[in-house]
Amino acid sequence: MSEPTIAQKAPYPVQVEAGKTYWWCACGLSKKQPFCDGSHKTTPFTPMEYKADASKTVYFCGCKHSGNKPLCDGTHKSL
Repeated sequence: MSEPTIAQKAPYPVQVEAGKTYWWCACGLSKKQPFCDGSHKTTPFTPMEYKADASKTVYFCGCKHSGNKPLCDGTHKSL
């Protein structure tokens, strides 16, 4: 199985809006990190949908290896 590209070894803090849908980049190739820009089309990866249940700051995974995708779980600290 292919491994995603590590975009950065830290989370992306993003202020999300309640009710809005976000598409998290799973391949690591997007130029609009942490969100998808279609770069995955040359990979086996697809973006992951995140629906904000409240307006708040969330931490999207930057290393693409989180066990809690699309959110950061600290996995980047061991890469």
